[in-house]
Amino acid sequence: MVQLQLANITLVLGAKRIFEALNWEIQRGQKIGLIGANGAGKSSLFKLIEGEHSPELGGSITRAKGVTTGYLPQHPELDSTRTAFDAALAGNPRVAEVHAELERVENSLGNPEVYGDERKLQRALELQHKLIEEYNDLGGDSYPERVRGLLLGLGLAQSELTKPLAVLSGGQKKLVGLARLLLVRPDILLLDEPDNHLDLPGKMFLEKLIREYEGTVVLISHDRYLLDAAVTHIAELEDGKLTLFEGDYSTFVSDKEMRLARQEEMFRAQQHQIARLEAAIKRLAIWGKVYDNEDLSRKSKAMQKRLDKMEKVEKPITERRRMGLQLNGWRGSNKVMELAGISKSFGAKRVLSDLNQTIWHGERVGLIGANGAGKSVLLRMILGQEQPDAGEIKIGPSISIGHYAQEHETLDFNQTVVDAVRYAGEMSESRATAFLLHYLFTYRQVSQKIGELSGGERSRLQLALVVLSGANFLLLDEPTNNLDIASAEVLEQALEDFEGTVLVISHDRYFLDRTVERLLVIEDGQLAEYQGGYSDYLEMKGK
Repeated sequence: MVQLQLANITLVLGAKRIFEALNWEIQRGQKIGLIGANGAGKSSLFKLIEGEHSPELGGSITRAKGVTTGYLPQHPELDSTRTAFDAALAGNPRVAEVHAELERVENSLGNPEVYGDERKLQRALELQHKLIEEYNDLGGDSYPERVRGLLLGLGLAQSELTKPLAVLSGGQKKLVGLARLLLVRPDILLLDEPDNHLDLPGKMFLEKLIREYEGTVVLISHDRYLLDAAVTHIAELEDGKLTLFEGDYSTFVSDKEMRLARQEEMFRAQQHQIARLEAAIKRLAIWGKVYDNEDLSRKSKAMQKRLDKMEKVEKPITERRRMGLQLNGWRGSNKVMELAGISKSFGAKRVLSDLNQTIWHGERVGLIGANGAGKSVLLRMILGQEQPDAGEIKIGPSISIGHYAQEHETLDFNQTVVDAVRYAGEMSESRATAFLLHYLFTYRQVSQKIGELSGGERSRLQLALVVLSGANFLLLDEPTNNLDIASAEVLEQALEDFEGTVLVISHDRYFLDRTVERLLVIEDGQLAEYQGGYSDYLEMKGK
């Protein structure tokens, strides 16, 4: 059954045409991963479905009768004075409404006007039965525990449930927004990067929720592992057109490569046919004139009509412009970093206890653990921003550290993009502009303030500044969080070619599989070591 149909949709925002004559049918029960480059229009498509944008004249959006949608934007707007738990609890107002109505009906049963009138009593009992069924279906008296379990499963700590939203991070607020939406249970869930800021257990919890959700789910995500684990279809938004593929992300990549290869073959064959027809048309037209032969001229015109009516095969775009990332490291010390008996506490809470570990030249090491396990604390100590309570962190004598910060806090949001690069690379404005073009910035964007950039643009700028640092030891904190898939693939290749050493904190399991050769896992304040990438770690944990 078609739940939502977009027909001939054209969207123009400002001077930019986002998409044109777009068609899409969303079927009941589908789990769709919506992918595309940053700026392709994925979020705009969700906003259009929700009525925040309007299509140009001629396009239409049709919902099946009674179909409801629930939308989780990248930055949900919530009442910041409420606690996380209260905000989530209020996510489905129908629970409180049914409970209040049920109390009213039950109170009315003690009214002589009701129990003394058989017809009124029968109506009240029927309504009570109906309300009890709905209340139980919504969770009943266990609804608060269901809300609590959902928030904890998504990754919020018990202590964070009672904190006001104003003091929580953007990622934590997003978890509350996601929980609210899941409690309402709309027919179609529209999730805009719901996995951003989730730790690994949270991502696994989200995968299970999506797979088992009784309705339809459309999610924008750059997490290729999630797209493999949870979706039944991939919808790719590219060049203003939407193409639907059946299967997970890995199947989509394989199918798309084969489709482009077939299209390239058909295009070449058709171009050869067109060239032969055009030559024949030209030849017959010339002969018709030279020999004053009307029959030859008619044949020439008939062939031209046939050529004009021919359905042309579009030339496939097999090479697209990508971020030009090249990490220029150098060898430096053989022993890059050593943790010797590192411990750290905050008040009575012991976060890290007696950590011992060595990272050697050329290694690609992943650092993982649940949110709050101490990954960021360890990173700050390596950077010298925080001191351990005990032990020592030894950095090799010829090691230069380059830092990529998850929340882009290394950037000055009041600085222009071009000035950030000029000062970091000690270069002229023209050279800085040329350098930024390799990172997919436009001439207009280079003069913007960094605070005006999108998350993906800030990520690309931060990577550019890491390159300019010339560091040979990279500390990367969630580098793929705001990157589209194409840019993440460029980063993976750049890290493979990098001469130096890499320590990366990441919850991007696909990225970890592609880049690291061993994992350090913070568990209960200790460091556990596993050889291989994330899938190897998962297999060993399973055993």
